[in-house]
Amino acid sequence: MSEDTKRSIRAEDLYRFQSITYAELSPDGEWVSYALQRVDRESEKKYANIWLAPTTGGDARQFTVGEEVASTPRWSPDGRWLAFLSNRDAEKQPQLYLISVDGGEAERLTDLKGEIAAFEWSPDGQRILLQFRQKDKEELEREEDEQKKKLGRVYRHIDRLFYALDGAGYHPKERWHIWTVDVASGEATQLTAGEIYDELDPTWSPDGERVAFVSNRTPAPDLEPDVIDLFVISAAGGELHKINTPLGPKQKPSWSPDGQWLAYIGREGRGDWWRNQGLWVAPAAGAGEARNLLADYDLSVESTTINDLGGNNLRPPVWSADGAELYCQISRHGNTTLHAVTVADGELRTVVGLDGVVGAYNFDAAGERLAYFHETMRDPGQLWFREAGAVEARQLTECNAELLAEFELGEVEEVWFQGAAGNELQGWIIQPPDFDPQKKYPSIMEIHGGPWAQYGNFFMHEFYYLAAQGYVVYFCNPRGGAGYGEEHAKAIWGEWGDVDYADLMAWADYLAAKPYIDPDRMGVTGGSYGGYMTAWIVGHTARFRAAVMQRSVTNLISMWGSSDMNWVFQRVFGDQPPYENIERLWQSSPMKHVGAATTPTLIIHSAQDLRCPLEQSQQFFVALKMLGVDTEFVIFPGEPHGLSRQGRTDRRVARLEWINRWFERYL
Repeated sequence: MSEDTKRSIRAEDLYRFQSITYAELSPDGEWVSYALQRVDRESEKKYANIWLAPTTGGDARQFTVGEEVASTPRWSPDGRWLAFLSNRDAEKQPQLYLISVDGGEAERLTDLKGEIAAFEWSPDGQRILLQFRQKDKEELEREEDEQKKKLGRVYRHIDRLFYALDGAGYHPKERWHIWTVDVASGEATQLTAGEIYDELDPTWSPDGERVAFVSNRTPAPDLEPDVIDLFVISAAGGELHKINTPLGPKQKPSWSPDGQWLAYIGREGRGDWWRNQGLWVAPAAGAGEARNLLADYDLSVESTTINDLGGNNLRPPVWSADGAELYCQISRHGNTTLHAVTVADGELRTVVGLDGVVGAYNFDAAGERLAYFHETMRDPGQLWFREAGAVEARQLTECNAELLAEFELGEVEEVWFQGAAGNELQGWIIQPPDFDPQKKYPSIMEIHGGPWAQYGNFFMHEFYYLAAQGYVVYFCNPRGGAGYGEEHAKAIWGEWGDVDYADLMAWADYLAAKPYIDPDRMGVTGGSYGGYMTAWIVGHTARFRAAVMQRSVTNLISMWGSSDMNWVFQRVFGDQPPYENIERLWQSSPMKHVGAATTPTLIIHSAQDLRCPLEQSQQFFVALKMLGVDTEFVIFPGEPHGLSRQGRTDRRVARLEWINRWFERYL
């Protein structure tokens, strides 16, 4: 498409974007299997099918068809089969399927009632390991009785502290346990059980004789959420063997090729969310101490760069074929890159260090060829492949290429500027298409959620959409977020709205001084913690002409116990519940300071948001109305906290249009 016929990006383009949700390199390194998600505009449903991309050249081809959600295609060890999850036979009950890579129809392997969260082939290809949670007995009885099904639930009995999760709803009474499925017969066998414990992230040992997993085995896990330990169990079931590791949360264990070591990603200590996540190794037999290979670096093993089109996921650490190195993702300075760390001495080297985000990555069975997902500021993500010893990678997919070719996206400038304390901060400025430096533009500051996350070199449809409406869109990583070391992350521990607010105002000052910015037409918006900071800003300054507060926290007192995160927010603010120190939570609540607000503020929230309950925005809306501040309230039914990323597409489009409408009125 010529430059003359290109157009600006639109809100409804969300219907046309496709997303790679999972990818895996075949054992021989010849193919990459991946799931490609699309949106059906008529039904508003999201579907996904399995695709195969050859690494030796040629176009990717669709491998499964139909209106289904097919996900997580995983290769058998001999490379002859793909196992994947699909809801093709029952929309609300995905099962595990097998399909030959030579073609033919997929065969259903399981007939389970419940949720399959993860699965993995055994080394000999004869079994598949599952993290599975059964449906409650009462739920199964209701499904089988038409009258009970019609009447619905009579009551819900809750006896655990953490009883719900945003985006999922109320937890069943059943817990996550480890199962195996025989590939030949489909027979499922339960390895672990228990009424108060979950077993998560199970993975086979190289010989297929043992399974490692993480679990919180304290007497009251919901009161000690960070006490997660590493365990090993025989593949036939039996007694658990606890691995000697430091206290702290752990995830994604990975066996060394010789079965002597277990690697995992973890943080040491209770409650200190600002600490870096390390890359740890521990003896699988239990003798000896666990070591953090990155102890000498101020880096964190994580994938925390924010976007709104998917592709951002943290992978388990991967061992080199000789067991001498471990591969892991690190989020730093607006990027998520791939690195190798030597097990012997913790020496760090960069494997994929380009600007952008490395998502799913895999090696072939020999550990020589690498396939990975990579997303940039200008592309929502492609699969890439690199031969052993090669420096350059080869692009395998062209997802969204035709759509992206239609757009005239604004230019992006990356800057480093001085924060409020003379600290170095990183930010980005997106210009409107056809930007004229001689003009004065209205601007919108975007504030990220988390707060332990980062903005960066990741495609944000929302930012380009707002820029296309004629705004300069700017965003940065103030103190309190991830990606800049522990001191940066810890800066707001105990007090939100202090140095983070000061850094954001320094960022606004930096933009206001630009000759192309109209300082009288500046807007601000953000969601979740970004919504909190938006609410904090309108209660502390009148410098912004308009604000859009989204899925916000406004009252930490009423937030306590009503969020799906339950009581743990108190750890950020002195670690005391409101009945012990109500003033501490109130002092850090935007509701305490709303009386000074004069900025016209649009409030957006989802009705089924369990992370930041709807009442948080209801309180702020009523307060602004009582104060005579121009305000409106938009509520999206049926949506969780992550509406802007995973919500129904018509609602995502409407959300963007409401934001634009509000800023258009005032800016």
